[in-house]
Amino acid sequence: MKIIFMGTPELAAYIMEAIANAGHNIVLAVTQCDKPKGRGKKIQFPPVKEKAMTLGIPVYQPEKIKKEECVRELLKYEPEMIVVAAYGQILPESILTMAKYGCINVHASLLPKYRGAAPIQWAIINGEKETGVTTMKMDTGIDTGDMIDKTVVSITEEDTGQTLSDKLMKAGASLILETIKKLEKGTAVFTKQNDIKQETDDSTYAKLLKKEMGKIDFSMPAEKIERLIRGLNPWPAAYTNYQGRTLKIWKAFVKEEEPEGEFGEIVEVTKDSFSVKTGKNLLCITELQMEGKKRMDTRAFLSGVKVSMGERLGN
Repeated sequence: MKIIFMGTPELAAYIMEAIANAGHNIVLAVTQCDKPKGRGKKIQFPPVKEKAMTLGIPVYQPEKIKKEECVRELLKYEPEMIVVAAYGQILPESILTMAKYGCINVHASLLPKYRGAAPIQWAIINGEKETGVTTMKMDTGIDTGDMIDKTVVSITEEDTGQTLSDKLMKAGASLILETIKKLEKGTAVFTKQNDIKQETDDSTYAKLLKKEMGKIDFSMPAEKIERLIRGLNPWPAAYTNYQGRTLKIWKAFVKEEEPEGEFGEIVEVTKDSFSVKTGKNLLCITELQMEGKKRMDTRAFLSGVKVSMGERLGN
């Protein structure tokens, strides 16, 4: 099977490697452009590019995949199938219909729920108990194509955006291999998705993550804030302000108490954590990172910073 693979993050790189290791001929890896990262603005390759280079797969990084010149470039490779996993750009119909078996997407949710750019994170933020991976034949909509296979993955109370992504990339790698086999044998069953108005239904549309989403509103219940912290770990991270500096919160738990005080007020300090009043219950912070400092557990933080009851987090 001659396959063009399109993807960008670590999840996609893992899936691409699994396809290559299964003996399929990946003739081209298409990924997003290199980007500067960190204070030194050092150019960083997308994970798919790094993995493709180790596997000896040619790499193509168009700035805008919809351009006609990009379509012509892909046609040169005469793919039988195009596999897409978290690529990051909307594909034109000319690419969707290019290959014999079409474009097969590996999507990290149980479609039709959580269509869109950030299904992993939103499943945690919204308190889902399970999610999964769906393979589908892509159409011109956003994750609206006919479904082929699904696999379910549980979400634990400790899962973060990173740990859940790790689970889903392994599940997705196994699932796409099953789907490819079925497509080759002609045994794949295509199931239409029910019609959900993704533009207006936020419970099913996983909108793009933005840095400002991480700003903590302590008037929210502690349970929701704790899920936000886990869902946005490692990016963009949940954060607040403390003593005039940005404070990222990496880990916390909920304590069922309703003391007096204002939202964001520190109402309890122990040797291992400090607790903040929220809209419902307390948020006990156990891992954090002060602006300009390393990530650390709260015990280590408290050994160098005096945190007092009555102080407030946030503006």
